[in-house]
Amino acid sequence: MIDRDFDASAEVLRAIAHPVRLQILCAIKDEPHAVSEIEEMTGIAQPGLSQQLAILRKADLVSTRRDGKKIYYRVDSDQMLGASDLLDALAGSTDQRRRDRQTARKHSGGGAATFARILGRSGN
Repeated sequence: MIDRDFDASAEVLRAIAHPVRLQILCAIKDEPHAVSEIEEMTGIAQPGLSQQLAILRKADLVSTRRDGKKIYYRVDSDQMLGASDLLDALAGSTDQRRRDRQTARKHSGGGAATFARILGRSGN
């Protein structure tokens, strides 16, 4: 059996598996940002933002640095940086699948109408 800390891995996955936390991680993946900047970038208001950042800190996905009154957050895990690339790729493929479905619907002429036409033809 692989020697891993499955509880720690599950905690990281739980932290990542929330849309708001994913949004925060994407906002700070390239460079550190102050809480006020993260709030502006994401539109997530206080105190919800602080609550989500605390969860990310507890999962060791981000670290902080204080500069005067400002606290800067940055992604603090090589693991998370790799996961971020994967998430970007998945988001892109999800967007592409969504566009493909929309295109297919436009060209199908409507699912119910198509189904009714098929039933009408097979009954003859």
